[in-house]
Amino acid sequence: MIRRIDLSKNEIDIYEQKHTGGHLMSEHYHQIHQVLFVLEGEGAIRLDGEVRRLAVDDTAVIVPNSVHSVMSDSTLTLLVLAFDAEALDPDIKTQLLEVYFKASRLTKPGLFASSELRQLLRKMLFEQSRELSPLIRLSLKVQLSQLLILLVRSAGTETAGAGSSSNRLRAEKIRSYIDSKYFDQLTAGDIASKLGISTRHVNTIFKERYDMTPMQYLAEVRIRVAQKLLAETGKDIISICFEVGYDSVSTFYRSFKAVAKLSPKSYRELNAQASPE
Repeated sequence: MIRRIDLSKNEIDIYEQKHTGGHLMSEHYHQIHQVLFVLEGEGAIRLDGEVRRLAVDDTAVIVPNSVHSVMSDSTLTLLVLAFDAEALDPDIKTQLLEVYFKASRLTKPGLFASSELRQLLRKMLFEQSRELSPLIRLSLKVQLSQLLILLVRSAGTETAGAGSSSNRLRAEKIRSYIDSKYFDQLTAGDIASKLGISTRHVNTIFKERYDMTPMQYLAEVRIRVAQKLLAETGKDIISICFEVGYDSVSTFYRSFKAVAKLSPKSYRELNAQASPE
């Protein structure tokens, strides 16, 4: 049974959908794409004949003409993001949507990915609440593209079962998160908030695994990238400072000296002397 969603006013629409306990939505399909994000509750989803369990933060991408239905155990609240593929940039449509989302799929994102998904969805809800304009439409398209990219990346790092809460896996997740976000203004408190544990515990489990705190590891990652840029490019030091995540040049210099044991300028000069002509 086809269910039509009107996207005539805008090519992207995001809205809340509530299912009461024991509710079964009959099987149906749409002619546009949908993303279903579980805000609260538990239930199940049938995607093209396969039944999968649903829990908080689970995210389903449903492609056009894909038969699906939703069942709720208790109150199940979903955020539904409906969109027309033509709303996307041509490269995003052909290289992302048509490659990674050929069929409907359910993703169970990890702690960091789910936090980013929630933030993107909040931004989209905020933009949609404002008076529609070309700039608002563009912003929604950009955020939708970011969300799809995030889902593709998080699918490769999903973990299942009770082991996902082990300290070792938490430490590995923190390291992976820092590797991909070193240029952001990260703090131990930010990481702890995303994991739902204390800053002290974050430091403890990371140090047990890697013999340093997350912030010490962050500094090492940033300086390693800076060393590569100093050695292989002609970029100004202030530009490199900004690129690797520092807002203050003096802080960058202190961190660089602490890790590399010499200043950025001296490192570049030494590396230039050592390079073959």
